Amino acid sequence: MSKALVIVESPAKAKTIGKYLGKDYEVRASVGHIKDLPKSQLGVDLDNNFEPHYEVIDGKGKIVADLRKASKDADVIFLAPDPDREGEAIAWHISEEIAKSKKPMFRVLFNEITLRGVTQAIANPLPLNLKLYESQQARRILDRLVGYQISPLLWDKVKRGLSAGRVQSVAVRLVVDRERAIRAFVPEEYWHLDAELEGPKPPKFVARLSRVDAKKAEVKTTVEAEAVRAGIAEHGWVVREIQKKERRRSPSPPFTTSKLQQEASRHFSFTAKRTMQVAQKLYEGIELGEDGAVGLITYMRTDSTRMSDDALTMVREYIVGKYGPGEVPATPNIYKTKKSAQDAHEAIRPTSMDYPPEKVKGYLTAEQQKLYGLIWQRFVSCQMNPAIYDATTVDISVGPRFEFRATGSVLRYPGFEAVYRELKDDAQERDPTADQDEGDARLPILAVGDALKLIKLAVDQKFTKPPPRFTDATLVKELEEKGIGRPSTYASIVQVILDKEYVDKEKNGRFRPSQLGEVVTDLLVQHFPEIMDVEFTAAMEGRLDQIEEGTFDWKTLLQEFYGPFKQTLATAKLNMRDVKREEIPTDVVCEKCGTHTMVIKFGKNGRFLGCSGYPECKSTKEYRTADDGQIEVVKDEMAGVNCPACNADMVIKNGRFGRFLACSKYPECKTTRPVDMGVDCPKCKAGKLVEKRSKKGQTFYSCSTFPACDFATWDRPLAEKCPSCEHPFLVERLKTGRGTRGKPVGTVCPQCDWVKVGLSVPEAS
Repeated sequence: MSKALVIVESPAKAKTIGKYLGKDYEVRASVGHIKDLPKSQLGVDLDNNFEPHYEVIDGKGKIVADLRKASKDADVIFLAPDPDREGEAIAWHISEEIAKSKKPMFRVLFNEITLRGVTQAIANPLPLNLKLYESQQARRILDRLVGYQISPLLWDKVKRGLSAGRVQSVAVRLVVDRERAIRAFVPEEYWHLDAELEGPKPPKFVARLSRVDAKKAEVKTTVEAEAVRAGIAEHGWVVREIQKKERRRSPSPPFTTSKLQQEASRHFSFTAKRTMQVAQKLYEGIELGEDGAVGLITYMRTDSTRMSDDALTMVREYIVGKYGPGEVPATPNIYKTKKSAQDAHEAIRPTSMDYPPEKVKGYLTAEQQKLYGLIWQRFVSCQMNPAIYDATTVDISVGPRFEFRATGSVLRYPGFEAVYRELKDDAQERDPTADQDEGDARLPILAVGDALKLIKLAVDQKFTKPPPRFTDATLVKELEEKGIGRPSTYASIVQVILDKEYVDKEKNGRFRPSQLGEVVTDLLVQHFPEIMDVEFTAAMEGRLDQIEEGTFDWKTLLQEFYGPFKQTLATAKLNMRDVKREEIPTDVVCEKCGTHTMVIKFGKNGRFLGCSGYPECKSTKEYRTADDGQIEVVKDEMAGVNCPACNADMVIKNGRFGRFLACSKYPECKTTRPVDMGVDCPKCKAGKLVEKRSKKGQTFYSCSTFPACDFATWDRPLAEKCPSCEHPFLVERLKTGRGTRGKPVGTVCPQCDWVKVGLSVPEAS
């Protein structure tokens, strides 16, 4: 009997597929890409029409040799890496390496790793997709041309080790631009006037000032607010108009990649990268006891909301059986896919309704369970009826000039919301004088002409707020809306700008540009305006899509790009500011030598003050810029301990990896130590708990004897004994910290949960 070879990307995927195909098929894994452009050089022949020079990746030689050997023993070969551009490139490179076997080769696309999905794909093989591969190759070469030619320039002008990226640098610019919008924001004062009223029947309710002299209310000063208060006091309150209407809320479509990343961030604080790692496992296969390995979701890199007819049938039948026939609309809900979507794959959905979350719970990790439950609920809800609300608006006249409005909303029929409700991001700045949003406020039974009694009038001063900093969810949303990147790249874009330290992630999960990120962004915007232009980057993504569709030539794209880019690069090499060597003079006198002034320099940790008498005087100081533009030296906090090397006082400093102790005689004495929290390690008893910072910029506390002892905690230890159980220390547990669901927050005992300050955090619903 003939023997078939199936080559996929991951060993986990190979294991699941092998179970479905049986003994006549040998399934091997390439473990990702096997070839790439060389790391040590450009790898693109600029004089030969951008011909790329690929080489086998270090460490992949044995894998390639094994695939060659397996291909010689096979009668037919199926190349089955992931069904996207990167997967096509992997398939193409594998085909080149095993071409000498001269065996028939086919491309198969597994959109779901199930018995049906695998057998159908094998039964309907395809040729390799040259256009898809050329699209990936064009992207790879574009990124190499930008990264390998701008990065050395940044090494020379700013510091070694920096990198620029065709897409990542634009993403950093989004974060920088948002931060500067926040800084430039000038709050505007406004006032809300909310009246607590009582009608002929309970309950009491609240109405907000909505109109003054038949125009939308805009109360912007204390004087205006007091004038309204005085005018209101002269009149009675009468119901002028009541409007009742039915409001329907339709379900959201099934997940695309970006929407899954956004919702996982909102619900579970997952990073985009973590979401994709968990989804990959759910796609490739989970061991489900007697059922073996089963792919639980369809392919997780997609920008389409399309669902197959089989999927629609199975989910509608599930809803009828689970919730009743009245919970599905007469015809399936079909969602319009955005114009730029590739639509090659379905939306992200469960592969079968035979595996509800409660059935597979025992086989999934906590993260897998959360994400699978989210995907399941979203898919089921998308084929249910709309939720129906009874919305009521009551307009109330107070004399001839003033009008207040009360709104209420009552859920009459839950529809899809019985299964799933999408969370929202922070609202961008909206009209501060807008009416209250329709909420779930309960209104009494009222009639036009009813006289109302004023219980209390609250006059509250407010200020408009700046746009919020990006989170994982909102940054991915911004990338998608602006056409930057594609489903397969959102997670890597966000991760790269964090890893390169152009962007810092605060404890609340929000992104703030680092000083380095701002400096590099300014240089790139000035000298490479087209590369850093959002619209240009989005247009380039559109060109790559056209190459995939076969309507544009990949070499033409590179030629059109590289000509202008080459000239821009040459000009930048001559004219870019030399940040590394520039010194900005200040009026600050060096405390150490007393004769020279300090200058602002740029180092590996950002800007700092250095003595202009360097190298004779090596004094450095941290500084900040006051609101009036004056340079202020940041005084180092005394640590209260002596240097173990020279016995001088030690001071607390802030560095790249957080706070640390340094000798006050630096640079003569370069002794440093971590910040000791004054608490013995509860695990080994031998070390002390010290403050550290993770790669993602989050502060944590671990044993000073690491790696001998691996104890670590996100909670800040306090050298204070618990008054309840006499545990030797307390902790300061933040609500935004990890692992706090259902636990008390504030100053608490880690052993008995005695609470000094704070409230319990309820379990997520």
